[in-house]
Amino acid sequence: MAESLFSKLYQGKMKDESLFSAIVPLLKLITLTLIGVLLAHPKAKLVPRTTFKLLSKLVFGLFLPCLIFTNLGQSITLKNFTLWWFIPLNVILSIAIGSLLGYLVALICRPPPQYVRFTVIMTALGNMGNLPLAIITSVCHTKNHPFGKDCEKNGVAYACFSQWVAVALVYTFVYHMMEPPLDYYEVMEETYSLLDDDNDDEIIQEEDQRDYDMILRDDNMPLLNDAEWPGMEDKEIHYSKTPFVARVFNSLLFDSLRTLPDLGPFEEGEDGKDDPKSTRCFPEPKMVRKIRIVAEQTPIKHILSPPTIASFLAIIIGMVPEFKGFVFGEEAPLSFLTDSFQFMANAMMPIAMLVLGGMLAEGPEQSRLGIRTTVGIIVARLLVLPLAGIGVVIIADKLGLLVEGDQMYRFVILLHYVTPSAILLGAIASLRGFAVQEASALLFWQHVFAVVSISLYIFVFFNFLIPSFT
Repeated sequence: MAESLFSKLYQGKMKDESLFSAIVPLLKLITLTLIGVLLAHPKAKLVPRTTFKLLSKLVFGLFLPCLIFTNLGQSITLKNFTLWWFIPLNVILSIAIGSLLGYLVALICRPPPQYVRFTVIMTALGNMGNLPLAIITSVCHTKNHPFGKDCEKNGVAYACFSQWVAVALVYTFVYHMMEPPLDYYEVMEETYSLLDDDNDDEIIQEEDQRDYDMILRDDNMPLLNDAEWPGMEDKEIHYSKTPFVARVFNSLLFDSLRTLPDLGPFEEGEDGKDDPKSTRCFPEPKMVRKIRIVAEQTPIKHILSPPTIASFLAIIIGMVPEFKGFVFGEEAPLSFLTDSFQFMANAMMPIAMLVLGGMLAEGPEQSRLGIRTTVGIIVARLLVLPLAGIGVVIIADKLGLLVEGDQMYRFVILLHYVTPSAILLGAIASLRGFAVQEASALLFWQHVFAVVSISLYIFVFFNFLIPSFT
């Protein structure tokens, strides 16, 4: 009887300790974020917003690339490259499942028609940048974590290995899905045209003027948009704030490129001669021509950002033993360089969390998305999608698609499903000039509620991956 009571008490104590070990990593991140909130709060104003923008640029252009290069470069080998293939595939899979959930949210919650695609994308794309890296770093610096001595090196390497896929999808699929709806754009364009012709400030309501001003004045853009991908406004092209794809594919008369509205660079030259680029030996099918025009206006070149370049360099150097031995290792001739990078990499996690806190200090923006749709996206993204991630890991494990015995590998895959919507979506909304405040408000509330959901699911993941953890 006494032994049974002692056994129950011991098991209860171990369960409490395991729950505490799962929550502690989030408590560290929350503490850093709250410090950022206090520093940037409008009433305190201890640190100006321009400082947080500069810090975000440091994270994006220096600290994060150093973290990626040092950890991924040391861990990647030609053999690992062939073993880790499911991680980038899982990025696509998680976005596909999230898109399906987002479509269901749109069907059930019925957002305003112009926000249907926005609802799908905000549910589909999770934060696969700074937040997973911060979670992994925090978990690996927690006592009694279940991932072994190479926890941080392997975890960060796995997370970095998939980032380039997410960025590529952002500048292709997500970029076009976030374009202004054609009907909404034409109404707004007609309204502002009337405003310019009549010089009458009372033609439009204050609510519509607010959106237009947000598009034209970057100073008013929510700081949350710069928290993870600063300088997005510099990526704007001629058609960024127009429904370019809708106009191309809705064109009924496509016998020549001149039938498309506002196609500037695609029109014939001033001398009436055709553009040599459009001259072909055989007539180009209409659908192929439409796809080509859209592809030419897709800013895929911007995928070559500092973090992506660091990923590619780390993969190339890491897979070639001669290069790797020259750069990485205590005896490597360039070890002083990698050590310097490591010093800067150590600053990524705390600075990134401070920046996130500074962005959240502004509070939520006003949104016309609707409470029901907002709640639907939050529930689907933070509570339902992680369950789908567990199902994906179970099926992939049974099919032998995962690295055998590597629980950190599985943990990183699960993190793709548990994080809130990507902060990068706020920057894309700003770039496309549509749903800027709706994105900012939704990102704010998701990150607030993610404190509870991520803590819960980290505990669930620990017990799912390592049953002996409890």
